[in-house]
Amino acid sequence: MSGGLLVAGTTSDAGKSVLTAGICRWLHRRGVRVAPFKAQNMSNNSAVVVGPDGRGGEIGRAQAMQAAACGLAPDLRFNPVLLKPGSDRTSQVVLLGEAVDTLTAGTFRQLRPRLADTAYAALADLRATHDVVICEGAGSPAEINLRAGDYVNMGLARHAGLPAIVVGDIDRGGVFASMFGTVALLEPADQALVAGFVINKFRGDPSLLAPGLDMLRQVTGRPTYGVLPWALDLWLDAEDSLAYGRVLGRPAAPRGSDWLDVAVVRLPRISNATDVEALATEPGVRVRLTVEPAELAAADLVVLPGSKSTVADLDWLRQSGLADAVLAHAAAGRPLLGVCGGFQMLGRLIHDPVESRRGSVPGLGLLPVEVTFDPCKTVRRSAGIGWDAEPVGGYEIHHGYVSAAAPDLAPLFVYHDGTGEGAVAGSVYGTHWHGAFESDGFRRRFLARVARQAGRHGFQVAPDTSFAGARERSLDLLGDLVEEHLDTAGLWRLIESGPSPGLPFIPPGAPDAGPRTGSGAPDTEPADREPGTAAGRGPGSVANVGGAVGDRESGIPPGVHSSDDIGGSVQAERA
Repeated sequence: MSGGLLVAGTTSDAGKSVLTAGICRWLHRRGVRVAPFKAQNMSNNSAVVVGPDGRGGEIGRAQAMQAAACGLAPDLRFNPVLLKPGSDRTSQVVLLGEAVDTLTAGTFRQLRPRLADTAYAALADLRATHDVVICEGAGSPAEINLRAGDYVNMGLARHAGLPAIVVGDIDRGGVFASMFGTVALLEPADQALVAGFVINKFRGDPSLLAPGLDMLRQVTGRPTYGVLPWALDLWLDAEDSLAYGRVLGRPAAPRGSDWLDVAVVRLPRISNATDVEALATEPGVRVRLTVEPAELAAADLVVLPGSKSTVADLDWLRQSGLADAVLAHAAAGRPLLGVCGGFQMLGRLIHDPVESRRGSVPGLGLLPVEVTFDPCKTVRRSAGIGWDAEPVGGYEIHHGYVSAAAPDLAPLFVYHDGTGEGAVAGSVYGTHWHGAFESDGFRRRFLARVARQAGRHGFQVAPDTSFAGARERSLDLLGDLVEEHLDTAGLWRLIESGPSPGLPFIPPGAPDAGPRTGSGAPDTEPADREPGTAAGRGPGSVANVGGAVGDRESGIPPGVHSSDDIGGSVQAERA
């Protein structure tokens, strides 16, 4: 068979990413050869995939998580178009894993047909080699101002003949109006593919919801395939750092007498913030993302994470007063870690003719290194050893490289060829490697070391925490929720046979938006903002089947329209 399904949503952060992963896990358990797909993603949280030519490429982190749910290695076809916002008006476009252009409003319209054709070809290829492909939409399919150029939501469904379900987050309120309105703003041919609904993040007695579900079916002629409960244990592999709450995960009680408090600076253009998730799986480690200097002063370990715009975020760090807090923390001899862009900020000088084009910019001066940006981006998997010859694996995504360093500077890691990577100077650590803390042995040694440096002598590292095991438990929980709370028999019929014929048209339908472009722009967030403006997502904005796993949306690049641009200020919180 060659079945498929589009998981669309009433809004951004409705839970599309994790529902897609849960359906994938359920099908994988049944022995179905299933693959995930998202035509276009907009995110600075990406994963490195080794392409068929042996070179590294990037896809959205959510699609890497969904691949794991399918029991598959990540594949560039799972997310053929990835947009990485570098500012409020530009995005780097990654096509089948390779950075090919920097987009603005005007250039996006010119490149759009190529992006759409690439996405359609990738989906066709996946469908030819898998029994089922579960496709994740973006934002809402009812963005009527963008439908003419859509290739991510109903444009994709129409092109590939996919049935669609619409998921809504009841925790936000207004879910019935959102579901009805989503269908009612689609044109007849689009409505004919929308087969039903899923309600996400319900807390309470499901019987209280039953009358509403019955009435929704009366007014739309479409069933609700199930109601997924709020689940606090779903927070790993967040696609967007701003989908996290104040504290990551659910910290377990310490094994010793002391907690270890970790403060992660929530940079405006933060990237791959998932690096710190592995720390948060450890008992007694409390990890929080913050923009408050006082929280850095109280932390045992401060982390400067990755950034898509290192120099711009360094400017923000200084303007916000956080740079002074970082310097004071380091001056007190307390541990400080910089990862990728954060590592670059810790150096003496940043020479950047590529990203910011600002030339030479002083860093924080906490590590005796200089960083130079190269137009050619390094994208690769990495492996080597850490302290006590402990094996460490990770991945790299960066333009900057260490171009000068003090001769006696100790590395944090050593590649298998003997080359050093990163830097250690007292209690200040830096590395370009993402994902290194997923290596259990190295993570334990690192935490034990920084606990001593922070004076937390009562902190004890748990000897049995497995990050890979925690990730698998999260994926299994998603599969369990789908099996226990959705009409899986109905879903399978939908995947196998498509929507029922004769689904009623719900007026008014989409207004005439002019001629179609043939290939086109993805849907994004609600179209209620002037082009080029952006707002950060509030720290309480979570998107998943209960927990804080992010559902970071793809969308039109900044400058065209994005009301949820990762490049916007994190202080512009959504109410």
